Amino acid sequence: MPNLYPGYESVRRVASQFHDWMVGLGYTTPADLGSGRSNKESGVGFDPNAFFTVLERATRTYERPEFALHPVSIQGHEYDPEIEVIQDRPFCRLIHFRKSGAPKQPKLLIVAPLSGHFASLLRDTIQTSLQDCDVYLTEWKNARDVPLESGGFDLDDYIDYIIDDFKIIGGDLHVLSVCQPVVPVMAAIALLAAENAPFQPRSAIMMGGPIDTRVGSSVVARFAESNSLEWFQNNMISVVPAPYSGKGRKVCPGFVILTSFVSMNVKRHWQAHLKYLKDLFEGERVHARIHEKFYDEYQSVMDLPAEYFLQTLKTVFQEHHLPRGCMNSRGRKVDLAAITSTALMTVEGELDDISPPGETQALHGLCPNVPQDRRDHYLQPGVGHYGVFSGHLWREQIFPRILSFIQKTEGLA
Repeated sequence: MPNLYPGYESVRRVASQFHDWMVGLGYTTPADLGSGRSNKESGVGFDPNAFFTVLERATRTYERPEFALHPVSIQGHEYDPEIEVIQDRPFCRLIHFRKSGAPKQPKLLIVAPLSGHFASLLRDTIQTSLQDCDVYLTEWKNARDVPLESGGFDLDDYIDYIIDDFKIIGGDLHVLSVCQPVVPVMAAIALLAAENAPFQPRSAIMMGGPIDTRVGSSVVARFAESNSLEWFQNNMISVVPAPYSGKGRKVCPGFVILTSFVSMNVKRHWQAHLKYLKDLFEGERVHARIHEKFYDEYQSVMDLPAEYFLQTLKTVFQEHHLPRGCMNSRGRKVDLAAITSTALMTVEGELDDISPPGETQALHGLCPNVPQDRRDHYLQPGVGHYGVFSGHLWREQIFPRILSFIQKTEGLA
């Protein structure tokens, strides 16, 4: 198994030193990076400022972005959400966006994906939901920063964490899962239903996730199926080096995940960066800032525990345990037919190339005992994967439908 981390860290250090050298020569200063001087202003036919802004951004280590949420207005009063840590575990924080003094609202647990990006990727999902819901969130931690003595974390641990969150938040809960979590969250609900547990969610909203990857045959699914588990272990797993807190832990590094993301749409990302370079060169700061805002989030990635990454690949993408009815967790059979009281809604994007239409909707056929009047499916025209949970169509069309479904199960509609 090649250790990819040392090479990555070496390249990053060299790039940083090269950038500092350019600053020393007077080509640019940190304050001028991305200032957008044109070639005429620089006095040369090629603007080093623009080029080295792109180089610096390409080699920068992007840490976890802030949520940066705005106050919400409810019944004429403004409430500023405060982050309250409900439970802090080795690999995940359960947080509550508390709105002190706000009227009672439906409790909504948003389960963020553990697939490489930080939970801040769901900023728009959270901000929109705060208007009408009492919002909780799973904030997964960067495995690079989890000490080795904290133990391992796999898909079964993920399911246990979700069950634990349901217990902590209590009854009358609605759960919304974005992409990757749909399988472990439905597994958690099925296990609770089989025990007739009192804290089963009122409703489950599953959005753009890999319930049955055989349906859509996405580029992600094809990549997972075209390589053996051994190949992934040999080519995508590395060991965290010093000085990180997780030194010695086996992980799928964030930079490897990001490289995989980009490789699936190389042409689109290449064109976006060429346009960004052109905008910097011509001083088009507004357009350049739009690019920076998106890629600041997109390039902020974290390491995944190796055992979780490999088990998810095998269970979800290669052997399709959930749709085949053979999924187990710690010796417990995951039987979706046991679900009877949790209302079920699925949401998909027409242009989603990560979880294509049909992948998530397949869940309805796997849950035969959810009453027809307690289920819904919505396909949003004109959006890709990220448009399912962010952007104006999320805010204006998708969330209102989700809220109506939640209110219906609350008896408020």
